[in-house]
Amino acid sequence: MRFADRADAGRVLAGRLTHLRAENPLVLGLPRGGVPVAAEVATRLGAEVDVVLVRKVGAPGHPELAVGAVGEGDVTVRAEDVLRDLDLSWSDVAATVAGERAEIHRRADLLRAGAAPRDLAGRTVILVDDGVATGSTMAAAVRVVRGMGAARVVVAVPVAPPDVLVRLRKVADEVVCPLTPQRFVAVGYWYEDFNQVQDSEVRAILGR
Repeated sequence: MRFADRADAGRVLAGRLTHLRAENPLVLGLPRGGVPVAAEVATRLGAEVDVVLVRKVGAPGHPELAVGAVGEGDVTVRAEDVLRDLDLSWSDVAATVAGERAEIHRRADLLRAGAAPRDLAGRTVILVDDGVATGSTMAAAVRVVRGMGAARVVVAVPVAPPDVLVRLRKVADEVVCPLTPQRFVAVGYWYEDFNQVQDSEVRAILGR
């Protein structure tokens, strides 16, 4: 099984989330790739859609490999197992962390056009990405929305490795993932079309 594109993945994912419709959930996509997926989920659940801002902290020389993540509200999540495997300390990536925090502030202004984040107090929040590899970024997003008052947090992704889902179930109230390959490879491997999502597309979705 492979998804045609992010919209297709969102429709498949939404089919696993219909039990949440009665809870009037707020669907939050992780920019940028998670937002088109979240938009499909929100449409099919009759829910609002917004973004939650988190950034992966990449390993030195290998920026695609997450050693942790940072998020709104000064949230930090460290991938201790990855740091240990690479013989790194968190101080070794301090400059990267500072840069990613600055990027969060910049993107908040860009994507929300200066608007404040949605009020999450007492809400059921569905966190959506186009897939997870290490889970660090999604774990940071869970901490962000809990810190903003979410009463129930559901992680929903089209594809992820089984061991990562085990870790995410320890921090989220529910985890929904229709595709859990043992041989994961990478998120993009499970899509026919995995073109980069542009900021303009994210802004258009949020402006609907």
